[in-house]
Amino acid sequence: MVTSLLVSLWAGICAIDDIGTQMIRRPLLISTVVGLIMGDLQTGLLIGATLEVMWMGVGNVGAYSAPDIITGSAIGTALGILSGGTATAVALAVPTSLLAQQLLILYRSGIVYLNPIANRIAETGNFKKVFRIQYVPMIFAFLIRAVPTFLAIYFGAGAIDKAVEALPDSIMDGLSIAGSIIPAVGIGLLMLMMIKKGELWVFLIAGFALAVYLDLSVLPITLIALPLAYLYDLATREKETKAESKSQDSDDFDDDEEDYDL
Repeated sequence: MVTSLLVSLWAGICAIDDIGTQMIRRPLLISTVVGLIMGDLQTGLLIGATLEVMWMGVGNVGAYSAPDIITGSAIGTALGILSGGTATAVALAVPTSLLAQQLLILYRSGIVYLNPIANRIAETGNFKKVFRIQYVPMIFAFLIRAVPTFLAIYFGAGAIDKAVEALPDSIMDGLSIAGSIIPAVGIGLLMLMMIKKGELWVFLIAGFALAVYLDLSVLPITLIALPLAYLYDLATREKETKAESKSQDSDDFDDDEEDYDL
């Protein structure tokens, strides 16, 4: 009971960090602390390293909610230590993170209704009250990580399967569809913010071609893109320097004309 509470408390703290500084939300640290709580630090480190490698590239992009690595790491590590194996931890971490992902979609869809409330309060000038509204999503973020973690550890791995089976098919289908649409919306919003110049679309098309037609992974595409991005940056800076120099020469010429007129 005490161990379940401590692990769920740690998961809730990591959840608050996930919407804040994002310094302690990685599997390596989460699993290590869980192992320390449960008295098996070595196994916690092994599980954390395994999950870190597995989820190294996982992250939220725009409006896309990635699988919840916090809940997955906490529950997977705890149950893996109890069952005595890293393989068990990985096997439980993946479905747990996917189930918690659906909770994150509901959570992030629900907290948007706080925005108009905060706007109305801001118009009155009561900014202290606006600041206090931020505690609402923090509390919900804590609960949606801490409560499932406590239930899963206290009742065992069977609680996760029962929770999934208890959900109606219509809800699971709706969440799956939303989870498929939101990544496209998130990436679209991200591109609108990042690709503001027409020539930058060339890099996007080149990366897409390397990934699809040459079947390259993220690392080789990154290594190819780095020198190209460096050359583009040099060319852009040189162009801006020439434009500034030309503008300065034009201003000096105008000043000479004014002195001559005087």
